[in-house]
Amino acid sequence: MRYEGMIYRPPSEAYILIVQVTIGCSHNKCTFCNMFREKKFRVRPVHEVLEDLDTARRRYSRVGRIFLADGDALVLTNEKLMVILDHINENFPECERVTIYGTPQDVLRKSHEELVQLRENGLEMIYIGAESGSDKVLKDICKGATRAELIEAVQKIEAAGIKASVTFINGMGGRADWKEHAIETGTMISEMNASYVSLLTLMVERNVPLYEKIESGEFEVLSAEEVAAETLLMLEHANVDKKCVFRANHASNYVPLKGDLPNDKEMMVNQLKYALKNAHFKDDRFRML
Repeated sequence: MRYEGMIYRPPSEAYILIVQVTIGCSHNKCTFCNMFREKKFRVRPVHEVLEDLDTARRRYSRVGRIFLADGDALVLTNEKLMVILDHINENFPECERVTIYGTPQDVLRKSHEELVQLRENGLEMIYIGAESGSDKVLKDICKGATRAELIEAVQKIEAAGIKASVTFINGMGGRADWKEHAIETGTMISEMNASYVSLLTLMVERNVPLYEKIESGEFEVLSAEEVAAETLLMLEHANVDKKCVFRANHASNYVPLKGDLPNDKEMMVNQLKYALKNAHFKDDRFRML
């Protein structure tokens, strides 16, 4: 297998085969993210991807899952993605699912028929980083997509029979915009009706533009108590019409939450209220990206 630079994958895609079909992220401008800053974006030649898959086939007797990386592998045309998916279907008959990172722009460029084609040929889930439901916050972090575009993209994924897994980041609005970030994110979750929603908590590394704003005092990072209050307000405004698997149990989170919306909403709200009442939060020493 050939890998370039650091390899990133969603937390739920541990211990699986990861294949880079792109190098880096085509957007790569989000002010908080350092994942692909050292990489110059490019699409790998399809023959290289197929060669890596063949290498994996010779090495591993069983491959249950395959994740297509890097940052937005969905940027590939369907013609190229279909060659890769067909190769997986032919050579990894035991593979239970294929998943991929995508941006809202990637999704919106594809027709409903193209997404259905991908689903029918094995693509089960698309991971999208929404970060916030607030247009102000999205603009501030240079997300490159609006609230309306993110909602449309997720609804489009789900309408094609593909599962959407959407990530939001607690604290993304800072102290100045925490209420707007919480409320708008909660209502966005309600409108999206994604199959999966996960929450991370903001942790900023030194080599990103947001770090300079933190150092200058322009952006104030929330405390553990403030993050919990923000999460509580967010959940109170999240009212979904269908089952949504909800996770806030990433290593970055101060209060681990795990449940399904809407059934477990009250339980998770009570967990947050307990944490706030008893100052029961993960120590910063044990938080990590």
